[in-house]
Amino acid sequence: MKRVAIIIVNYNGWQDTIDCLKSISHLNLPDIKLHTVVIDNDSSNDSYDQLTEFITKEEELVNVELVKLSSNLGFSGGTNVGIKSAIAQDDDYIMLLNNDTTVDLDLVTELVKAANKKAGIVVPKIYFAKGYEYHKGRYTKAEQGKVIWYAGGQIDWNNMYASHRGVDEVDKGQYDVKEQTEFASGCCMLVSREVFEEVGYLDDDLFLYLEDLDFCLRSIKEGYEIIYKPKAMVWHKNASSSDKPGSKLHQYYLTRNRLIVGMRYAPIRTRVALLKESLKFFQKGGVLRKAVRDYYLYNWGKWEN
Repeated sequence: MKRVAIIIVNYNGWQDTIDCLKSISHLNLPDIKLHTVVIDNDSSNDSYDQLTEFITKEEELVNVELVKLSSNLGFSGGTNVGIKSAIAQDDDYIMLLNNDTTVDLDLVTELVKAANKKAGIVVPKIYFAKGYEYHKGRYTKAEQGKVIWYAGGQIDWNNMYASHRGVDEVDKGQYDVKEQTEFASGCCMLVSREVFEEVGYLDDDLFLYLEDLDFCLRSIKEGYEIIYKPKAMVWHKNASSSDKPGSKLHQYYLTRNRLIVGMRYAPIRTRVALLKESLKFFQKGGVLRKAVRDYYLYNWGKWEN
């Protein structure tokens, strides 16, 4: 019997986390022993109390552990606390799952089926949750819930951008082939314990955003494959678990972390282009200047206003 741990990080999002836990409680789990670790990332609201009450009273929940952190460690740091707990309990696989998701009944079973020594990371097909699409007006009611958020990862090495294949497309079976992909989304990925033991954990220096890309690139460097498994499915309330795209927080972390990740892995030509681009961002001032300055001064980790 395989042992699987699900790691969920909560920050002020207890309502989403409860919906996620309810979804997990209905998983089909033949020959799988599951436990869930919820990390409360020092929420500033009553998340911990709300989650404690729910986990204590909800009879359908099994093997759910709630951990309260004394400071906000970001997605990477909070997730790492859960990963270390799972490894200490000798779990075979560790599944990272955003708190603002709901899952298909066969999610874990399908992901585990695709995992092996070579395929150290397996990622599902991820849809926008109904009503959370980028362009809500494009879709009929029948199409909502079938709009793709992620159907494989693609990296543009010339410009150092990672993108989701199929995003905004209505699923008509066009991405239904199990195949190798360039990166997995941290929204949901199943990782074998051996990958973490060999590659290490998520990079705390990134704090938020692109930590999944960095981890995947390190894993590929060590010889592991990332497999996209379309029969495994998740629905994501996009940008519910952190600041919205375009916010200052979003701009800061993406700008700074793109420099960090790009300078680690990109071809030399792209690194030179990134450095030139960073000077333009610096001249624009505001949050972009702060992001670039912090990159060069090694002020990594949590953004200190």
